[in-house]
Amino acid sequence: MTKWDKSKLPSRHTTMGPERAPHRSYYYAMGLTQEEITQPLVGVASCWNEAAPCNIALSRQAQAAKIGVKEAGATPREFTTITVTDGIAMGHQSMKSSLASRDTIADSIELTMRGHCYDALVGIAGCDKSLPGVMMSMIRLNVPSVFMYGGSIMPGKHHGRDVTVLDVFEAVGKHAAGGMSDAELDELERHACPGAGACGGQFTANTMACVSEMIGLALPFSAGAPAPDEDRDRWAIESGRAVVELIRRNIRPRDIVTLDSLHNAAAIVGATGGSTNAALHLPAMAHEAGIRFTLQDVAEIMRKTPHIADLKPGGRYVAADVHRIGGVPIIIKALIDGGYVKGDCMTVTGKTIAENHRDVIVPKDQDVVRPCSDPISPIGGVVSLHGNLAPEGAIVKIAGMEKLRFEGTALCFDCEEDAFKAVEMRAYKPGDVIIVRYEGPKGGPGMREMLSTTSAIYGQGMGDKVALITDGRFSGATRGFCIGHVGPEAAVGGPIALLRDGDKIIIDAGKGTIDVSLSDEELAKRRAEWKPRKTDYNSGVLWKYAQLVGPAYLGAVTHPGGGAETHCYADQ
Repeated sequence: MTKWDKSKLPSRHTTMGPERAPHRSYYYAMGLTQEEITQPLVGVASCWNEAAPCNIALSRQAQAAKIGVKEAGATPREFTTITVTDGIAMGHQSMKSSLASRDTIADSIELTMRGHCYDALVGIAGCDKSLPGVMMSMIRLNVPSVFMYGGSIMPGKHHGRDVTVLDVFEAVGKHAAGGMSDAELDELERHACPGAGACGGQFTANTMACVSEMIGLALPFSAGAPAPDEDRDRWAIESGRAVVELIRRNIRPRDIVTLDSLHNAAAIVGATGGSTNAALHLPAMAHEAGIRFTLQDVAEIMRKTPHIADLKPGGRYVAADVHRIGGVPIIIKALIDGGYVKGDCMTVTGKTIAENHRDVIVPKDQDVVRPCSDPISPIGGVVSLHGNLAPEGAIVKIAGMEKLRFEGTALCFDCEEDAFKAVEMRAYKPGDVIIVRYEGPKGGPGMREMLSTTSAIYGQGMGDKVALITDGRFSGATRGFCIGHVGPEAAVGGPIALLRDGDKIIIDAGKGTIDVSLSDEELAKRRAEWKPRKTDYNSGVLWKYAQLVGPAYLGAVTHPGGGAETHCYADQ
């Protein structure tokens, strides 16, 4: 067992020397031995709660991670943080809390780690915003850290086919259009989500799980097993062991999260047709390390990366199918073989990404993940758009789309509820470009996702007949011509705020453009007449978020980031 020198570890401030006797008395009160107190203290943070199936298995996995920490000669200290689960927050005012929760998760982990002087961190997360939130805290604190995904849900079964929660969202539109009975909807909702785990398609949770392995903060193969699988406990133990080895070797998150590893992370999002939310989360993670990495940087890399994984919502398979053929390393190895990965990036194994995957073989008897030489599409599944409607950019998921150009007329709504009501009442027509504005980071506040509205459109069979543009976000489950993250947002007077019903909109995802057919003079005239919109969120956390949050193309971050640091927590 290692004899630890804690003279440079944060926990020396709470455990070493006669003046820390009162502090140590608290540890004795919790049953720790003298040996355990003199070892490094490892925070084991999970997002366990009873809010949703995404998080319900995380407490079990945290206990396993603690076993690994103990076996490796350090002392685990478990704590939990919050989550807001999008599937339950979706389609109403609660969704304003979702993106804000990402930063609260990072902040709360930082405060707990700082407040108790923990030396390292194992972070376990299960749903959309909790994955980037936990990884952001690791990069911010820069103590030795290992991330682990809590695992995806198994697909549900309905009339002999695999289904996910997306099928239920789309069924709402079908039901409203008279294409599904009450009894059929009831049967589907009872069978779509059969147990613990995050949504099974390549939605935000599984997208960021792929990122966690590719960027090097998670152990290879650890993201793959579904949440109910006992193999998750083994990976939790291994993650606990690994973090202690990182303390010994002083390998930290900012040794791992570099511009090159962020490039790799963006590549796996493009290759898997992943969530557009990655274009928020990767810049935010980079920001914690003091690296400028914008929506445009993410989208440019994704465009250059072939789409090789045939995953829902644009494709046929779910995360459990990726696990069946060998897990996320199969996707990574296919990208390495194709020359799309910068292989010398350090990872939490202490080896490079190329070394970790040297012996991985992409199986030939499957069509879940294709070689880069025979992709589903030669460009990635997510692209950025620019034009006079989005000077700061916008983003669209094109995975599974056949038509990449849309021309139509604006139908404007100043909140999601009004847009959803119009869709529900079929108060729109083919050729409309539905505009949902004042839903950006500041304007929402909180940059809501629009899955309820987009799914209802699909359920009505109109998914290829209209487009939707918003300064808010889309769920990773969204499909169709849905453009999000439009910036500048309406709340700060961006061009989306100046649109009127009937304005001609031209979107060309092939060329990467998004424009309104108005002259600069007309836009200037409308801007002079525009007045900021009032909000009902004038106190509390959402007010505070609106004051702090920056633009979407920089990750919607709420503090100056690693670039402004004059000292780092890990070196205090």
